[in-house]
Amino acid sequence: MPADLDGLPIAITGASSGIGAATARACAAAGMPVALGARRLDRLETLAHDITDAGGKAIAVACDVTKPTDCELLIERTVSEFGSIHAVFANAGYGREGAVFDVPEPEHRAMFETNFWGTLNTVRSAVERMRESKRGHVLICSSCLSKIGVPYYAAYCATKSAQDMYGRALRFELAGDGIEVSTVHPVATRTEFDETNRRLSGGTRVHDARNSRGVQPPERVADAVVRCLRRPRSEVWTSPLRYALALSVALPEFRDRTIARKVRKRLDRSRAK
Repeated sequence: MPADLDGLPIAITGASSGIGAATARACAAAGMPVALGARRLDRLETLAHDITDAGGKAIAVACDVTKPTDCELLIERTVSEFGSIHAVFANAGYGREGAVFDVPEPEHRAMFETNFWGTLNTVRSAVERMRESKRGHVLICSSCLSKIGVPYYAAYCATKSAQDMYGRALRFELAGDGIEVSTVHPVATRTEFDETNRRLSGGTRVHDARNSRGVQPPERVADAVVRCLRRPRSEVWTSPLRYALALSVALPEFRDRTIARKVRKRLDRSRAK
């Protein structure tokens, strides 16, 4: 039987736009008090007002996930405002295109600081509280690219794979504390990801969700997250692409030829423009 989420608080990072904002709205509609965390406080406050005007409960907390103290504050505010914390969605992250040795090392490290270490900073603070109540649900926004390496996106794929592997391990380690752990694996989604990617990369050649087939709205991911909160499972997917990625593990030569062919085509199209 699906769990009743009414009154169960959730903290969400990266909540100022995209998947984070859509998930906040979906969780609030399900009756969950929502703590919104991100660096852009003005956007969070607007979203919090929208949620409260619709009859929900929400607070806005400025949070840079690369700072452990900010993550601790987000969780503490969740508990002080709503009395407890039931779930946390570590969603903050970004990507950029670039060949491994063309992207400066500090930029690789910065992506790991946000995508990977930001996840651990967020989850660590939440788990401490969840252990006290012997229940909770940790959700980590990874990616379909956690299962495969894509040229010119090595750092992003690596951070998403690291999130996935830590999520798998935590699923077993926290089971005895009554805490569920789920990893979320979106495919191309219509969010600010591509805008940020193009800005940081100086223009993209390999990936552009505006021209991708199968691009999904963030609400589709948000609805899948809410379903997972109601019926916990280990991985959340919104596309049958998961089966192709599973097959690619069994057929690595075929996978590599397919990726190489697609990347060459995209690079050729980019040069022709």
